[in-house]
Amino acid sequence: MSPSAKFKTAPIITTERLILRPHKYDDFDQYLAMFQEPAFTRYTTVEPLSREDTWTKMIRHGGHWSFLGYGYWAIEEKSSGNFIGEMGFADFKRTLTPSLEGMMEAGWGLVTAAHGKGYASEALKVALDWRDDFYPEKETACIIAPENAASIRLAEKHGFSLWVETMYKIYETKMFRRI
Repeated sequence: MSPSAKFKTAPIITTERLILRPHKYDDFDQYLAMFQEPAFTRYTTVEPLSREDTWTKMIRHGGHWSFLGYGYWAIEEKSSGNFIGEMGFADFKRTLTPSLEGMMEAGWGLVTAAHGKGYASEALKVALDWRDDFYPEKETACIIAPENAASIRLAEKHGFSLWVETMYKIYETKMFRRI
């Protein structure tokens, strides 16, 4: 069965405080604001993204689900209904050594107002549980900026181990695997 036969769009997953769901058009203003936050972009895109680049980034998530049967979820805070970030799995076809080819690349990012509340851990746990249920045969990896201590702690808490230190484009990065 091709991976895209499993899921065409992000399934909705709920936790006590969060809803992981497909991105939607109405998320765009909050998504754009997230990619304008220096505290967010310093570990992701390095610089704030333009409106156009942010739009392209947001809509590619639907393509991952359609093509691969997995992708990113938008994270919504139940109590407020606000978009607070995103998390999921992708195949970005990155030029990296070693290669991530054939692996599900995990990634996450939350608006700074959502930091320190345990939301990332809560969301990553259910995302990884979903991955384990539907793609148990696939290895999962992630790349994290060496100075992003919070993401490194989160990855390690959820079973990722340092694999290698390498370069992605012109940036030092740490690659983690969860086997």
